[in-house]
Amino acid sequence: MSATRKLLDFARAPHTLPPEAHEATLRLLADTLAVGAAGSTAPGASGVLTAARGWGAGNDARVLASGVRLPAASAAFVNAFQIHCLEWDAVHEPAVVHALSTVTAALLAAIDRRGGCDRDAALTALAVGVDIASGLGIAATSPLRFFRPATAGCIGAALAVARIEGIENVDDVLGLAYSQCAGTMQAHVEGSIALPLQIAGAARAAIAAVDLVKAGLTGPHDVLEGPFGYFKLIDDGDLATYTNTIGSVWRIAEVSVKPFPSGRASHGVLSTLDALRRDGSVDVNSVARIEPFVPTLVHRLVGRPLQPTMTSAYARLCLPLLSALMLSDGRIDPRRFTAETFSDPNIMALASKLEITRDANPNPNALAPQRIVVHRTDGTKIERDVPNVLGHPAAPMSAAQVDAKRGLCRELAGGGLDDALFLDPLSFFSHAE
Repeated sequence: MSATRKLLDFARAPHTLPPEAHEATLRLLADTLAVGAAGSTAPGASGVLTAARGWGAGNDARVLASGVRLPAASAAFVNAFQIHCLEWDAVHEPAVVHALSTVTAALLAAIDRRGGCDRDAALTALAVGVDIASGLGIAATSPLRFFRPATAGCIGAALAVARIEGIENVDDVLGLAYSQCAGTMQAHVEGSIALPLQIAGAARAAIAAVDLVKAGLTGPHDVLEGPFGYFKLIDDGDLATYTNTIGSVWRIAEVSVKPFPSGRASHGVLSTLDALRRDGSVDVNSVARIEPFVPTLVHRLVGRPLQPTMTSAYARLCLPLLSALMLSDGRIDPRRFTAETFSDPNIMALASKLEITRDANPNPNALAPQRIVVHRTDGTKIERDVPNVLGHPAAPMSAAQVDAKRGLCRELAGGGLDDALFLDPLSFFSHAE
């Protein structure tokens, strides 16, 4: 049996989530919906909503934290943007895929359009979609060229929606989802708002792929392993690396949560500085130099210079700035990503103290381990090894840290929230208003 066939059989097979996967799916759904609510007031969110309203009238599905309803494909677009736009969404680190973002947005729209669905069916579809999106990333051996959360995410989301819709010919769903895959790393390099827009486009494409198959259209079939398939054009890799264990390991239980609204690659340094600041080991005056030793991917993703004219999208991927804000503010608040902050001489001085160094890790997709060295003004230094970054399943956030994140999400989202989004996220996810 081909690796592609194993993947498709998994996508439509009956499943009962084991306890660990069930718990992880519930926890990550709650995190994703909270982050999506926070993103409703982020820079660009109002423009995205305005554009989506212009694409056609309809009230199929909810837009998170807005009271607005849109056609399913448009709602999926807006919600996916909101989930990813603050860089606060969960990520499967070995895969380098924000799998929850696209899959949750597409499924929420599809479930709303149907008027709700069984809770277990919704949760299983989410876990299956996240598994497939993460699995495509696990199978990749090349550095990121395309924006993998959008490309792999589109395919995982489409097959999750197909599952909810009861579609049998998932070969065509896969083919039409792949045919719409888009999004490159150029947006990341430039710190462009196009980055969350690529996630948004992937969620919309997932809905479109399913709707086209429901309408009788077909797609190419050998789109993962074929001569012009995913693992020829988008990523190098071997799909069997994932499908050889598909169904025996639930990848959603491997997904990391982000404590801070910034690129995941920044979190090793930020969590270390936060811990040292809290225990009194460092403060803004005692730090002479911060020297992170990190894998190449971390350097590539967040090792960018502070610029006085940068956008908020660039700022949340700028480790020097983020380190300065952690030392000065004790947290990362996206409302601080302003021109006033970027030109603050005290922030500039703190930011200049970070000197990032690439280590010898040969894995082009590795985010850990890391080693953080903080040199103090008294001539002493503190060294911390970070085998797993805070929020990783092996380094979970404390209950207090989860509550702090949830509280800031509520604060950023403002009024107009459906309490079920925070109090009973599975009910919110599986039942339309």
